[in-house]
Amino acid sequence: MNTASKILLVLLPVLGGCASTVPAPVEDRAAAQASMPTTPVATGTAAESRGMYTVKKGDTLYSIALDHGQDYKDIAAWNNLENPNLIKVGQQLRVAPEEGSPVAVAKPVTSSAPVEVKPVAAQSGGAANSSSLKKEPKGGKLAWSEDALARARQGEVAAKPVEARPEVRPVEAKAADKPAEKVAPVGDEVEWMWPVQGKPMAAFADGSKGIDIAGKSGDPVLAAAAGVVSYAGAGLRGYGNLVVLRHNATYLSVYAHNSKLLVKEKDTVARGQKIAEMGSTDAENPRLHFEIRRQGKPADPQKFLPPR
Repeated sequence: MNTASKILLVLLPVLGGCASTVPAPVEDRAAAQASMPTTPVATGTAAESRGMYTVKKGDTLYSIALDHGQDYKDIAAWNNLENPNLIKVGQQLRVAPEEGSPVAVAKPVTSSAPVEVKPVAAQSGGAANSSSLKKEPKGGKLAWSEDALARARQGEVAAKPVEARPEVRPVEAKAADKPAEKVAPVGDEVEWMWPVQGKPMAAFADGSKGIDIAGKSGDPVLAAAAGVVSYAGAGLRGYGNLVVLRHNATYLSVYAHNSKLLVKEKDTVARGQKIAEMGSTDAENPRLHFEIRRQGKPADPQKFLPPR
């Protein structure tokens, strides 16, 4: 067998193995990605709209604040509004504080902890009990003797201050001085009373937002509960001379159509305090339009006021 035949016999098995090899499958990445289920990506629109309000035709900052149970000054501050009267239709306003915004927390004043007095550690290499050592009298002017050593030790004892050990007593917790309460008790604990002596002219209805109570011009209008004046003025269309009281984080009360206002914004008022005089501003005849707002939503005042 010649050399060429031998080479051919060697290459035949190799060529046969190559011919029988199955080609590797080609991965179609585009098709695989297209077949995978897609998860919708949150756009954040719902989160961004939380606590926001779009100004509509006829809105004022005062009406927006009342409808959301907020102080109009707070809304102006959250939106950097220098002039509360300058808002535009379609404008987005924040009507609630941002989530996670820092809140100042008043912490009670605590007394300082007693000072811990620790004994001075003995020097390394020195004896713990100094009484076992003989020391030369200070100054070195006297010859050494037992009497001189005794006198020197007495002088050191007299000169050494007595170590003061603080007496351990329970620390009396003292509450921090709190500012005067400006609102009624926290939560829904509001003690209500009728703001005027008259009778309701009609039952509560959703369209009216409150009740109209009959009376005559000049009748005293009283605060139905303790609170702080959130608004006093005539900037809310249809309400005339208006007083709004904030009682706590949940409740507001509204007193409209007054002839005269006797309080101003930020005044603290007591339950039963005279805050206005009845009138007919923006009304057909003398009356008090009275509302109770729970988290900005009108509620039936007669469900809160004591029965007559």
